[in-house]
Amino acid sequence: MTLLIIGLIVLLLVFYGVSIYNRLVKLKNLVEEAWSGIDVQLKKRYNLIPNLIETVKGYAKHESETFEKVTQARSQAQSAQTIEGQQAAENQLGKALVNLFAVAEQYPDLKANANFLDLQEQLSMVEQDIERARRYYNGTVRDKNILVESFPSNLFANAFGFGKSPFFELDNEAERTVPKVKF
Repeated sequence: MTLLIIGLIVLLLVFYGVSIYNRLVKLKNLVEEAWSGIDVQLKKRYNLIPNLIETVKGYAKHESETFEKVTQARSQAQSAQTIEGQQAAENQLGKALVNLFAVAEQYPDLKANANFLDLQEQLSMVEQDIERARRYYNGTVRDKNILVESFPSNLFANAFGFGKSPFFELDNEAERTVPKVKF
């Protein structure tokens, strides 16, 4: 009888361990899927930027330094390899886009241009999609990190090499909102 009870306890512990392991794998995959969602939205944004630059260039030919900064920031953001690198590159790109919109504000004809208005609206929609994707990503990271740090699941996480994932956050409080440009 004692052997049966010990066997049942061991069996329950094994099932518990398998359950924890499977939850860790599930959350790891959800974090990767969430990052992929951010990546898709960022690529949409990167595709819109050259069109926006070309539209503004037609009106502001002498603002080449601003265009170069936006292009360079876009390139750096596209080539970032880590979440931290992506975060830093996105911060730079956000600053460059704010400068681009500040240049656009100086040209009344541009502010009324249908192409510019359409691109601005598309970029605003993509920024909202990026924000939603960031929230989803950070939510899955939170759930995974809680499981990785909580006892007794942290024992399994450490044994199987599951670590914490970084949150995707912006550095500056002012950059936490989508830039609004009024025309």
